[in-house]
Amino acid sequence: MYKLTFFIIALAMFTSCAKKSSSTEDFSSGTTDDASKVESADPTTYDPNRGIGKFTKVELGATLDKILAADGEKIESVKCSSCHKLTDEKLVGPGWKGVTTRRKPEWIMNFITNPDPMIDKDPKVQAMLELCLVRMPNQALTDDDARKLLEFMRKNDGVN
Repeated sequence: MYKLTFFIIALAMFTSCAKKSSSTEDFSSGTTDDASKVESADPTTYDPNRGIGKFTKVELGATLDKILAADGEKIESVKCSSCHKLTDEKLVGPGWKGVTTRRKPEWIMNFITNPDPMIDKDPKVQAMLELCLVRMPNQALTDDDARKLLEFMRKNDGVN
């Protein structure tokens, strides 16, 4: 009985996380002088440094954009924290500590916004899947949400 209840609650959590939203924000005009600029490309082309998706170049400021990071923290607490820890410890998915030093910003944003093709084609993601055994669900995050999460990941990794 308890297992069925747990399953129903878990199913409800996963389906509620996948609500679609849209964004028309242009990253070339950010919130600070050194805000990021994003260039797009063919979303089906695979590049081992940037993954699969439309982000080919993400320019980050030398310092942390605290507004974006704060917004990213809110998104993380709703969409990501049930599967990812902010340490290097695995929960359902891998921990986030050090992710911005191991992966390029383009790769991170492409994976956040485009997880299914990345899981299917990217050897790095396939290796993570073998360890975690659970596919990351598509959270239907906007480009703006992904940029905010990236900035929060930078904060988590010690960027000031």
